[in-house]
Amino acid sequence: MPETSAQRALAVSLSARSDDQLARLFSDRQISPSVTWRDMFDAAEALLDPASVARALPALTRTESESLAAAVAGTPVTGPAHDDLAARALVGEDGRPFPTVAEAVREALPDGIPDATDPAPAPAAVATAAAAEAAFTHAASVADILLQTLEAPLGRIGSGSLGATERRRLVDAGAVSTPADADLLVGLAAEVGLLGANDRAWLVSPTGREWLRLPTLERWKRTAVALRDALPRAYRAAGGEWLPVEEWAGATPFDPEGPDRAELWTRRLVRWGVLDAAGRVAPWAEPLARGGDVDVSALRDLLPPEVDRVYLQNDLTAIAPGPLAPHLDVRLRGMAARESRAQASSYRFSAASIGAAITAGETADSLREFLTGISLTGLPQPLAYVIERTAAEHGRVRVMSDPATRLTRVVTDDETLLRSMEIDQSLRSIALSRTDDDELVSHVSSDVVFWALTDAHYPAVAVDADGRPRALERAKLSADAQPSSDPVETYTDLLRRLRAGVGDSDAAWLERELDQAVRARAVIDVSVRLPDGSTRVFRLEATGLGGGRLRGRDRGADVERTLPLSHIDGVAPVE
Repeated sequence: MPETSAQRALAVSLSARSDDQLARLFSDRQISPSVTWRDMFDAAEALLDPASVARALPALTRTESESLAAAVAGTPVTGPAHDDLAARALVGEDGRPFPTVAEAVREALPDGIPDATDPAPAPAAVATAAAAEAAFTHAASVADILLQTLEAPLGRIGSGSLGATERRRLVDAGAVSTPADADLLVGLAAEVGLLGANDRAWLVSPTGREWLRLPTLERWKRTAVALRDALPRAYRAAGGEWLPVEEWAGATPFDPEGPDRAELWTRRLVRWGVLDAAGRVAPWAEPLARGGDVDVSALRDLLPPEVDRVYLQNDLTAIAPGPLAPHLDVRLRGMAARESRAQASSYRFSAASIGAAITAGETADSLREFLTGISLTGLPQPLAYVIERTAAEHGRVRVMSDPATRLTRVVTDDETLLRSMEIDQSLRSIALSRTDDDELVSHVSSDVVFWALTDAHYPAVAVDADGRPRALERAKLSADAQPSSDPVETYTDLLRRLRAGVGDSDAAWLERELDQAVRARAVIDVSVRLPDGSTRVFRLEATGLGGGRLRGRDRGADVERTLPLSHIDGVAPVE
């Protein structure tokens, strides 16, 4: 099939598809919703472009790849494989690959599809205890990564991976053991939507913020299901179950990075306790591997029980006698620095950590109530004193918005603090100025002023119009990384534009061929219906197209001719 005929056949096929089918095609082929295609012919031309075809091949499953390679060799694709490949605009209705697809297949795999991996021997017993320990350990590691990211976004380098400084930061904080684990677990968290990215950093997503407050078993379950759902389609069978892990490396024959990708996914699932170290499915993940839900009952029995009480000690430390329930751990770490992470974690309070908690919205009363509620030893007097002293000190500088003047007011009864803030060069960005009422005002928003004062170590508290403290959220969250479940919604504007360009396909195709000939100043044979009903062929060098007419120089008569498009029956290039 000539290339132009293939484009026309695909354009006709695209016109007959539903919006849902087109949207799924564009999504599968990674088409940007902002492309400037005018009609289905533009779409067909772009989809059959060699670069676009080359990008489409690595996503094919082994079955699809083998069927496509056989079609290139002369055996048309039939059955489900035909439906899948036609849906991806790689073969025509007759089951034969389009010319650029056939060429891309021959170029990508000149020696044909490599043999599949031999089946593995029957597995030995799964190392359940080690897999359960991996599940517990790495769920805690991901939580630590998210908490570190809430404190400060994780910087990314140009390739999108973590920078060396950020890897060291996570290792030094005890969130991960090695830089390699940092890369692996950050990638895992991003894959399941716990982290989202902007141009330069990873940020915790709203889903990740919610995840932090879940019990460990629920954290693990949600992430395991999300990992299963994110597996490449080539790793799954028709019924939804995933293929044996040893077959993943050869599951995408056209993808040169297929073996590396399979290794990455295997390591992710091993770290999450879905597979053991040998790649065998853990008992609690077997329903998941079959396409069903995860069974956490077997895993629950192997995880250490969580505790909801701690020992508060006179040396301003807290000791958890076992893994602390996540929602308690997250809140406790907002008021104390964790010193060690194990099944018995320790936390240390200080004036700075209590001050940070009050900055985040805690009060002396809420701190006392929370700590008394989880303590097995009451509230030690030294800790109560630190809370009272820090709370009293912390409210000495009040930051509020003035709705009448739209200025931010900074108020304190301490003249020394007032003078210090007025002349502090580190606060130049918020441009504080003193009023006759011995207040400081700024044109900058109250939130920005509050954080500037906090960073400069002033005992600031944000208050509302009635003088009540209000909590400010400093952590910047990413947008939730979950894609729209309806691809039609993503491609609404493109679909509308393509549908508007649908009309008389024969006339549209003819005009497209003539336009391309004019652009190339090509010599073409034009078949024209004459008034007497006969047909005559003119050999022209195409020079112009407009107003419903084709202009060109007749090579035989050496004259300019103008032919109405309505009388042109066909066009053929001159070799």
